[in-house]
Amino acid sequence: MAKAKKSGVQAKGPMIKIQWYRSTIGANSDQKLLVRSLGFSKLNQVRERPDNDSMRGAVRKAPHLLRIIE
Repeated sequence: MAKAKKSGVQAKGPMIKIQWYRSTIGANSDQKLLVRSLGFSKLNQVRERPDNDSMRGAVRKAPHLLRIIE
């Protein structure tokens, strides 16, 4: 059985860069789950995500852990 290939298709529209800059040690479990669900695995990583209300809202849920880089 062949494995499906990941397509290199990027989301259209504006993008924002989100940085994980503070450790989740001491944060509640919802905030830890949020950081992992955004795709972060190491501290000081930067991920590019679509610029929409849901992404900006996710960053607002943990402003002490995440920041938007302009």
